[in-house]
Amino acid sequence: MSHHGSCHCGAIKITIADDPVDAGQCNCSICRRTGALWTYSSPNRVTVEGEGQGYVQGDRTMTLWHCPTCGIITHWTAFDPAYDRMGVNLRLFDPALWEALPRRLIDGASW
Repeated sequence: MSHHGSCHCGAIKITIADDPVDAGQCNCSICRRTGALWTYSSPNRVTVEGEGQGYVQGDRTMTLWHCPTCGIITHWTAFDPAYDRMGVNLRLFDPALWEALPRRLIDGASW
């Protein structure tokens, strides 16, 4: 079953093809400030519609995408095109999809 979400203004729409199994809660300097909850998928299982704006943090392993209009963090993509994983912010989706999911701590602050 696919799930549809969007940023606050609706300019960026994301569809994930799989049911999330948990919600990744990262404590890195960006995620702890934005409150993003992550689910992970192969990029070929995610559809992103709309023009996001990318931000590349110091380690240059990923691009963090946000809506240029409302500023909501939507997803991240890997710099390495062979890396078959991307993160999608679950908070873009109806809370019924993610509220009951187990939380998994991601210790991004230690990386």
